[in-house]
Amino acid sequence: MNEVTMKRTLALLALTAVGSMGVAVAQINSSPIQHVLLISIDGMHAVDFLNCANGISTANNNQPFCPAIAALGQTAVNYVSATTSKPSDSFPGLTAIVTGGSPATTGVYYDVAYSRNYNAPAKTTGNGLAAGPCVPYGPPTGTTTEYEEGIDINQHKLNGGAPPPASLTDGGIESIDPMKLVRDNGCSPVYPWQFVRANSIFSVVRANHGYTAWSDKHPAYASVASGSDPEHALDDFYAPEINSNVIGLPGVTTPTGISCARIRDRGADLTAWTNSFENIQCYDTLKVNAILNEIDGKDHLGMRTTKVPTVFGMNFQAVSVGQKLIEKSNGVTGGYLDAAGTPSAALLNEFQFVDASIAAFVKELNKRELLSSTLIVITAKHGQSPIDPSRYVGQTKPPGTSPATLLSDAGFLPFSESTNNPTGIGPTEDDVSLVWLSSSFDTDAAVALLEANASATTGIALGQIYYGPSLFLNYNDVTTDPRTPDIIVTPNVGVTYSKSQAKQAEHGGFSHDDTNVVLLLSNPKCKPRTVSSPVGTAQVAPTILKALHLSPQLLDAVRAEGTSVLPAVQLP
Repeated sequence: MNEVTMKRTLALLALTAVGSMGVAVAQINSSPIQHVLLISIDGMHAVDFLNCANGISTANNNQPFCPAIAALGQTAVNYVSATTSKPSDSFPGLTAIVTGGSPATTGVYYDVAYSRNYNAPAKTTGNGLAAGPCVPYGPPTGTTTEYEEGIDINQHKLNGGAPPPASLTDGGIESIDPMKLVRDNGCSPVYPWQFVRANSIFSVVRANHGYTAWSDKHPAYASVASGSDPEHALDDFYAPEINSNVIGLPGVTTPTGISCARIRDRGADLTAWTNSFENIQCYDTLKVNAILNEIDGKDHLGMRTTKVPTVFGMNFQAVSVGQKLIEKSNGVTGGYLDAAGTPSAALLNEFQFVDASIAAFVKELNKRELLSSTLIVITAKHGQSPIDPSRYVGQTKPPGTSPATLLSDAGFLPFSESTNNPTGIGPTEDDVSLVWLSSSFDTDAAVALLEANASATTGIALGQIYYGPSLFLNYNDVTTDPRTPDIIVTPNVGVTYSKSQAKQAEHGGFSHDDTNVVLLLSNPKCKPRTVSSPVGTAQVAPTILKALHLSPQLLDAVRAEGTSVLPAVQLP
């Protein structure tokens, strides 16, 4: 099935809307909303906001440790049962927030996934997705799909290897190597914004004469321009590569007052900014400065005067790193201390850094007299699991193995997905396993093999297996959608399939800690309200459009899935 037919099919889906009814209304009755600042604090749970805003007896001397976010909460609707996309990876999580759609509609399951109707890239990616043949309009070979640092021209450089006149930190879409992109039936490269099968708030706002901007961790996240292209959907896009080599950043000072001119943590693994509690703050500060420049009506580097964006925002990576990282070089472990969500000293510092950054945003909005006309949305692409450190199992215990490893050894997986591919990018496994088989006709046999090896002694730590009707209930049938996994395996809580010794948590799965995230909608004239009814982060997209007096029905996913506006907010 081609992509055009697929989109038409998806438009007829009748998925369950994630809205809720009958909730009392809070009000934003001042000036009409003219700007929306969207912030993703990747990894931040709903309980993290509760703890940091009110204090917790086991941390920070029982004092609140995010006063700026807490202050926003005093004029906000707080959704305590907000749920991310499933899977809860960054790529589908962000896509849900900006399109209003689930993977069934958007086709986005993970930054590394698989598609039966695409062909391998013309050039092997930086992470090892092998180049392969492509016959124009011939039978597609099927391929692993990659939309992360591996498609950069040079993933080791902060600017992604963008050619001159790109600055030290700035490349954006110019950093993407089209030769490393998977190819469609005509053998044309599939850019990130073409890969997403539903339009976004950025393309809708831009088409209605708004000004748009976004900052994120990979050039691949120009995917937020879906429904159009970056030239026509994003006026300003900034994406320094997070998995590049760490360097000094002259002229950059964190919101907490620490200079980044020299590498802060020189003893860390300097092959990625995510390997250090300190270095990640310098990386995130690049995007913080971009937002401050945009509030001032300039481009992200502050080099030219533009206008204040109608919709703009960024993701923070610091909290996610603080939750996951075990930094062996300095003997510091992040994460939580107990099931109540008491942050370790390292994680506490990351929350304080993010809070200082948000305080800087609010201060600048006030200075420019923009706060009353700005809706601030704080949420997260994903959570992190487990919160309780005693539940974490970094890899299944011997002689256990992962689902993909077991199925690879039995010959069920395509070579690009196989764990037996010595140079490949590998299967999609974190604290979830997404399985695409060489042949969907082998699904029953593959599931039988998984079930036969699910005992405590030989186990692969199976929690639940979704396939056939149990999978197609929320996703699409594999016979009609070339991107639907044949099998999804969710392990027991706390188990991940990663063999990393530098992590103590992961995300991507379906568990509560993976998916229950902070969601605040704040404006100075909003009456505070806590909403306990279940909602989804996908509802952020139609809510933003309604706040800007644009029809949510302009979003493809809203029409396909019935995604509703968030309850309990009456917008002017």
